[in-house]
Amino acid sequence: MKTLFVNVKCNLGQAYKVASQIVELDGVSEVYSISGEYDLLVKCYLSKDRDEGRFVIESIQKVAGVQDTSTIIAFNAFN
Repeated sequence: MKTLFVNVKCNLGQAYKVASQIVELDGVSEVYSISGEYDLLVKCYLSKDRDEGRFVIESIQKVAGVQDTSTIIAFNAFN
């Protein structure tokens, strides 16, 4: 599995509506409302054969109310 964290900037007043749509996408594990430059932090788990860029562009960025994204690809998890 590949782990991604996607920061999402929403149109004003749209964060909760956007979060409720993003959390339903296949591959999305959790969606957090956050403070700062972005409104949401999306934690995703994708299969090794799934294209990360295509997932962000064709799934997350196409949700109505999404203004901008920034993606972090995680290499390892330390427990």
